[in-house]
Amino acid sequence: MIERSEERDEAIRAALPHVPALGWTRAALSAGLSDLGRDALEQDWLFPRGPVEAIEAWCDLADRDMEAAAVAEDLAAQRIPARIRRVVLIRLEQAAPHKDAVRRALAVQSLPWNLASAARTVARTADAMWAAAGDTSADFSWYTRRATLAGVYGATLAFWLQDQSPDHAATEAFLDRRLAGLARFQKMQRRA
Repeated sequence: MIERSEERDEAIRAALPHVPALGWTRAALSAGLSDLGRDALEQDWLFPRGPVEAIEAWCDLADRDMEAAAVAEDLAAQRIPARIRRVVLIRLEQAAPHKDAVRRALAVQSLPWNLASAARTVARTADAMWAAAGDTSADFSWYTRRATLAGVYGATLAFWLQDQSPDHAATEAFLDRRLAGLARFQKMQRRA
């Protein structure tokens, strides 16, 4: 479980505008804390593992923001595939103002010594997406659903990062194709 606090959330939100220029670094965290009128050394106790922990905290904050938006939209009337589609799109819409920060976070997490952090982050995000979609499974499908969604979301995120289409329409079409392919695969599995 990741540590959550108002101070960490504020520090992350304040650092985000600095990340495109400074990357996910101690300098960006210091600049954000300075913007809040707080001592830059607070980052040492807010994020003991440094920028990698700050990225994990940001992803957790984004998960919580996504879940809150999904609750506000009241997706319960939709079928599960439509809910998942909408939850993924909510996550991307919320990340759109911070596309460079997402790109830089992925670069940091792709370093070999940060792969465990990346795996934790992806697992938490897939779980948060299913929770926001109303999944209550408690059997083996709990794992397969999250693993499958992690793959779909990862591919969609990679596509989204290079998408220049208006309103990210190409990303929506890409996501729709991934979800349609997944539905076909699941139908074939049931037949077999």
